[in-house]
Amino acid sequence: MTLDPSRSNDAGPYAGGDPYADYRAGDFAFTHFPDLADRRFGSGVVAANDEFFAERENLLTPERAVFDPHAFAHKGKVMDGWETRRRRGASAATPHPDGEDRDWALVRLGAPGVIRGIIVDTAHFRANYPQQISIEGACVDGTPSPEQLLSDEVKWEEVVPRTPVRGHAANGFTLTAERRFTHLRLNQHPDGGVARLRVHGEVVPDPNWLDLLGSLDLACVLNGGTVEDASDGFYSSPGNTIMPGLSQKMDDGWENRRRRDRGNDWISYRLAAQGQIRAVEIDTANLKGNAAGWASLSARDGENGEWSEILPRTRLEPDTLHRLPLSTPATATHIRLDVFPDGGIARLHLHGSFTAQGSAELRRRHGALTA
Repeated sequence: MTLDPSRSNDAGPYAGGDPYADYRAGDFAFTHFPDLADRRFGSGVVAANDEFFAERENLLTPERAVFDPHAFAHKGKVMDGWETRRRRGASAATPHPDGEDRDWALVRLGAPGVIRGIIVDTAHFRANYPQQISIEGACVDGTPSPEQLLSDEVKWEEVVPRTPVRGHAANGFTLTAERRFTHLRLNQHPDGGVARLRVHGEVVPDPNWLDLLGSLDLACVLNGGTVEDASDGFYSSPGNTIMPGLSQKMDDGWENRRRRDRGNDWISYRLAAQGQIRAVEIDTANLKGNAAGWASLSARDGENGEWSEILPRTRLEPDTLHRLPLSTPATATHIRLDVFPDGGIARLHLHGSFTAQGSAELRRRHGALTA
């Protein structure tokens, strides 16, 4: 059988066994940034022009797509992704879709920010993925409706030009636009299916909202906190420690491998801007036999500031929320958590407020990225 060149990006038919055995993964440097479209941030797929075979909401499911070769329903094969019907031309004389035909889905980012990279994952869409995709971004204040987003009042900017993608693969795109985005429009040309959409980048919170809150968690990713580095993340990501909400299970926190030397494990964090920390919470929820034994915190103010201990080495209990007031408020832009000798924590909360200098920096950056 001669392969049509237009189908050269197809994956082979499912041959049984592990459906991910022939999945074409990718190693993308930008994935160390948080997923701005994570459902845990409040992201959502607010509209799509078509979702005949599979619902648009599947795009943002946190877990990787699953495949059941025996699952069929009234409309056809059950797929874990967003899949539209096959487009057709205008007549028997012109049966093929027009070159401008496309299907689209509107995505609200739960954490607006600067996008560093996007993954369009076509897992299990082996020959029914889109021939090409394109992605547009917009920055819209408030909670616009789909009708507002589709109106002429919204300016959409192309962030990923129309590009071929591969089936049953992680298709990664590095972005360079120094702009804050709140919404994306994923376009399929002309139709097809996408399993997952991941949008990695730097959170840029709304400074007006943060000022209204006053006291807040300075470490939380939604407020602009980020993990800069860590000694280890073998079992689960250190980025989980600054996620919003409670840890739901063991791998929803940070767990490192068992240490066999005399050292210790650690995570370093950068706050969105200078803040004053008044109280700390270290949560070891769901870590019952592998929680860290002790923890300490150090802080510095500025990239070249000196590190100073703000929380001495403190005993941690398994599966417990530890509330630890600081004897003296600490002004900082960076925090380092050390755990001894190893083991995990679920969440780190740094309660306080941004300083006047920090608030001014947040406003300057927000204004520059939304101008």
